[in-house]
Amino acid sequence: MLRRPHYIAVGLMALLTLLVLNLPGRTTARLKLAIGSLFLPLFGLASGAKELAGHAGDVVMPRGELLRLNESLRRENEQLRIQIQQAEGIERENARLRQLVGWQRQTRWNLRLARVVLRDPANWWRTVQIDLGSLNGVSNNLPVLTAEGHLVGRVASTSLTRSQVVLLGDPNCRVAARVLNEAGDTGIISAGGLFDGSMVLMNHLSRNANVKPGQRVVTSGLGGTFPKDILVGQIADARPVEYGLYTEALVKLAANPGALEEVWVLFP
Repeated sequence: MLRRPHYIAVGLMALLTLLVLNLPGRTTARLKLAIGSLFLPLFGLASGAKELAGHAGDVVMPRGELLRLNESLRRENEQLRIQIQQAEGIERENARLRQLVGWQRQTRWNLRLARVVLRDPANWWRTVQIDLGSLNGVSNNLPVLTAEGHLVGRVASTSLTRSQVVLLGDPNCRVAARVLNEAGDTGIISAGGLFDGSMVLMNHLSRNANVKPGQRVVTSGLGGTFPKDILVGQIADARPVEYGLYTEALVKLAANPGALEEVWVLFP
């Protein structure tokens, strides 16, 4: 059974219905429009939420697919990085070769470029092999220079396609040299430190030699193997030896024996 409040509500609804039905047509249309405008935002919100859910469903990808895509992009990025490094290396190589060719054209010497292909593991600083041999006209005792024209050593032996080069600092590579000072003091470049390939000794300087750190040392041309005025290095230190009868100098080489890639072989 309906309670009293329910009867009252039913009666009010009936009365409201009669009033609406008896209203003029224009008033009824305005009332419908007003009621519709109250519920329209709710309908729009529901529709927008449905469309947003649809777009989200299109955008969201399975986790496995995202991982595969990320790995593919990572590999592509790594390949591009390697390609850039290779291109930069090729450009540096081309620039160095252009510099070598330009230097060769400026010098009066008869030079031929060779590549260092092997180092003796037991004698790392003292010998190297180059890719020119007797088939290329290389013979023993030809001077060998760095790409910049600094003295490296001399050819010690040859095969058909390769040659062994003894470097400055090896006991078998002695060089007649002079100091670029007013007196032009001369001496002999011989083996230097056991563990420091960048240093050699200059012996047999006179007791009165005016040798100072920073002075440059070049080949003297004496002895017949090395032409004169090839840069050897510069004086690092000097001291009297043999009870003051001679002066001995420590020379820092202009060449870096551990970084040789290309060298010049100097032909007669």
